[in-house]
Amino acid sequence: MLELGAAETRTRSVIVFAAEAAQLQKLRSLVREQLAQWDLPALAEEIQLTVTELATNVIKHVGEGSAATLILEQLPDRVRVEVHDESRELPVLRDTDCDSECGRGLHLIAAMASDCAAALTSAGKVVWCEFVFVPGYDRSRVDRATAALQRYCDEAGLRVSLSSPPRSLPLMEELTFALMSDLLHCHSARGGDGLSVIERLAVSGHRSGRDDWSSGDGEHTEAHG
Repeated sequence: MLELGAAETRTRSVIVFAAEAAQLQKLRSLVREQLAQWDLPALAEEIQLTVTELATNVIKHVGEGSAATLILEQLPDRVRVEVHDESRELPVLRDTDCDSECGRGLHLIAAMASDCAAALTSAGKVVWCEFVFVPGYDRSRVDRATAALQRYCDEAGLRVSLSSPPRSLPLMEELTFALMSDLLHCHSARGGDGLSVIERLAVSGHRSGRDDWSSGDGEHTEAHG
């Protein structure tokens, strides 16, 4: 059995389900549909995989057919995923070289999510994860810049993957600074004025209604139904 909960809103979806292998595909479909409604399809693959892993853990460690609840919540700059079940035994993140039955799925989730944890609740426990997205920005520009930065890292021999939202903002800042420095160096080497480029970018950011050099914490996010 799988049903939408009464607490479903424009930014929060509650799905009650029975922990059964037959329900996994339907859960993935509901996740994909909800993220599409929120205009966040780029997060679908990671969150679908996370929900599959967490639901599978409920099947394995709590019991086939046990009651569970999936909650998806759109926050200002991230999506929070929660899976609640009736067990009060918290999962353990074990060594990555252990066999497939002892929690390697949790390492996979931890590598994808910006944050994740587990906690006891009045009815059992909850395992939650959060996935960062870029609010209020042109997705095509973000994707184009991410691809360029990834190629730059590859050419520089840096073993960094930017295929998902950045886990470390300081690292992202350093990579962006390195790429911009090389671009300005190239521009100057060809007779251009690097300072003029910086000034144009700053003016362009202010004209667009926000400072494109900011951290992205401004209040320009809308919930999409």
